[in-house]
Amino acid sequence: MLAAEPDRIRIDRVTGNTSSGAVSLNGINKQFGDVQVLRNVELDIRPGEFVTILGSSGCGKSTLLRIIAGLERQTSGSVTIDGSVVDALRPDERDIAMVFQSYALYPHLSVFDNIAVPLRMRRLAAYQRVPGAGLLPGVRRTNADIATAVHAVAASLRIEALLQRKPAQLSGGQKQRVALARAMVRKPRAFLMDEPLSNLDAELRVHMRAEIAQLHRELGVTFIYVTHDQVEAMTMSDRVVLIAGGVPLQIASPSAIYGDPDDLRIAQFVGTPRINVLPAVATGNGVDVLGTILPVASGLPNGTPLQVGVRPGRLLVTQDSEGLGGQLTFRENLGSDLFLHVRVNGVATPLIARCDPAEAHLHPLGGRIGLAVAPGHALLFDSDGRRLRPAAAHRLERIHA
Repeated sequence: MLAAEPDRIRIDRVTGNTSSGAVSLNGINKQFGDVQVLRNVELDIRPGEFVTILGSSGCGKSTLLRIIAGLERQTSGSVTIDGSVVDALRPDERDIAMVFQSYALYPHLSVFDNIAVPLRMRRLAAYQRVPGAGLLPGVRRTNADIATAVHAVAASLRIEALLQRKPAQLSGGQKQRVALARAMVRKPRAFLMDEPLSNLDAELRVHMRAEIAQLHRELGVTFIYVTHDQVEAMTMSDRVVLIAGGVPLQIASPSAIYGDPDDLRIAQFVGTPRINVLPAVATGNGVDVLGTILPVASGLPNGTPLQVGVRPGRLLVTQDSEGLGGQLTFRENLGSDLFLHVRVNGVATPLIARCDPAEAHLHPLGGRIGLAVAPGHALLFDSDGRRLRPAAAHRLERIHA
């Protein structure tokens, strides 16, 4: 513990008190005219937690973030930060910092001045910010304190060498660090990030995901992150809030979102390649999938329509082409993985199964392929897409006719 103290002191000087930052959303609704954008959103974010709001374009995730920031006013409900209702507070009074998708850097200012802007606005009166005001009593000391804070946060993000450059002279990743530095220097209770990596190329996004996750671990400050990219959500978050149609479908850890989804829409949104969905009906012996039986108890009356979800890695390729099988229509070779797309009668889209790339020669295009479900890895959903969790599920056997 003693060895960690210097780092903690450095972090506190840059970001302030890391024990605050609890955010609660209580019955948040938002309407734009007749359009309901958010519906009864309930969410409690713990201090220091990294929570990602995930969803497709138009689901309401950015609107929710703007409501937390105070940039939008909710139709009903309340926002609480550290136990205090902040609905009547302006954005600058909520003690949070926001990083935008466009970075929103001032093009005519240097990196140093971009980072310093929030502190100058808070610590200096308007007349103290005009040219030549540095000679006024107290202004020189305040400017020195601001410079110290700017250099400290720049050092933590390794951008000290960029302080005299203009934004036009920076790469996308460097602009992202400057935007983060400008947010950090304010010592906020929480960071709000609205798709901050979407303007970067694929390689840089991978690098910046690691940078942001490491920054969160070092600072211990609350991060609320909005994205449509499932990879960002799954790799950085403590918890994920998956929103569809303005409604949170599930709030859980990334592993639970992927492996134990509450809704078929979640299972279909998260995971690459997409999950396989097969039509089925409940029977006395288990679940009938296109004439083959999965010996798993659904707990529903015989003949009840169901949907069965199987991840590509859990849909096994077999030598037996009878039963659940079909025609190979496409081979997707990713180097470390080979995904086979199989057209099966009765299923609208081809099923996808993972196999060893070394076995590609065994599966010619147009040939017949048999499929089997790995034991214990079929997800059951009702006809509306709600997850079914049988009280007692039998061991899944190989799918056969």
